[in-house]
Amino acid sequence: MTKQADFLASARRTIQLEAEAVQELENHLDGDFQRACELMSQCKGRIIVTGMGKSGHIGRKIAATLASTGTPAFFVHPGEASHGDLGMFTRDDVVLALSNSGETSEIVTILPLFKRINIPLISMTAKPDSNLSRAADANLHIGVEKEACPLNLAPTSSTTTQLVLGDALAIALLEAKGFSEEDFAFSHPGGSLGRRLLLKVENVMHTGTDVPSVKAGTLLYDALFEVTQKRLGMTAVLDEDGAVIGIFTDGDLRRALDQDVNLKSTPIEQVMTANCTTIKADILAAECLQIMESKKINALLVVDDANKPVGALNMHDLLKAGVL
Repeated sequence: MTKQADFLASARRTIQLEAEAVQELENHLDGDFQRACELMSQCKGRIIVTGMGKSGHIGRKIAATLASTGTPAFFVHPGEASHGDLGMFTRDDVVLALSNSGETSEIVTILPLFKRINIPLISMTAKPDSNLSRAADANLHIGVEKEACPLNLAPTSSTTTQLVLGDALAIALLEAKGFSEEDFAFSHPGGSLGRRLLLKVENVMHTGTDVPSVKAGTLLYDALFEVTQKRLGMTAVLDEDGAVIGIFTDGDLRRALDQDVNLKSTPIEQVMTANCTTIKADILAAECLQIMESKKINALLVVDDANKPVGALNMHDLLKAGVL
C-alpha cells in the first residue's frame, strides 16, 4: 500500500518539473514567436488549430482561448482532415499545428495541402529539426526534453508548455488588437463579466402594472396595500401629472411606526422620502448596483425624461440576474 507521503512527494516533483519547463519557455521565445503573431494578426480568415492525441486536447483549448479573446479560431482533428475536413481550410486561414515530436503522421500527411494552397503554417513542437518544424513558416519551440512522467512517456510537461505558449499567443494578439472588457463581454454574454458589461436596467426592471405607485394624498394605510401587492418593498409617489415626487420604502414605514404615525389618517407625502434617487432605463445594471451600494438603498425607481416612472427594481432583481 503506497503511503500518503509518497503521493505528496510525487505531486511536488511533478509540479516542480512542469514549473521548470514553463520557466524555460522564456529562453525559447525568439523571432519565430514574433513571426507567428504577425501571421495570426494579419489573418483574414480563421486560425485553424490542429493536433493529435493530448496535443489535440490542448489545441482545442488554445482555439477556444483565441476565439474568446478576439482572434477567430476553431479546431480541426488531423485524422478527420484527411477524410473530408480539409474542405474547412481556405487560403485566408492560418494553421497552428501542435505535435511534440513534429512527426505525427496524421499531421505530416496533410502538410502538402498547406503548401499547395499556400496557407501559412505555424508549428508548435519540441523538435526544431522535425518534418513539421521544417515545413512551418514559424516554429514555436516548447523545448521539453523530459516529461514529468517518470517513464518519460505520458505527455505532461510538454502539454503544459503547449498550453502556456498558446496563452502567450492569445494574450499577445489581444493586446495588439486593443481587445477591451466590452469586447470580451460580447463573446461571453452568459458569464458574470458579460452580465456586468452588457445587461442594462431595462433588461432587469419591472414594468407596466408591476411598478408600484400611488398619488400624492393617498393615505399611508392604502399605500401599504400597493407596497404589499407589488412586492418590491416600496412604492413611487406621483403628482397629478404622474411625475415622481418621492418614494416610500420599508425603511420609511419603520421610521413612521417609530414616530407613532396614524396609518389611517396620514397622507403618504408626509412620510415618504422626497427628492429620491432615480435612474434611467438605458444605464448598465452594474452601474445601478453601484448606485444602490453607495447610497445604501435596496430599491430604485426608473424614470423617463419627464420624470415619470417606467420601471422599478430592487437588489433581489440584480441578484437574480447575476449582476451581484
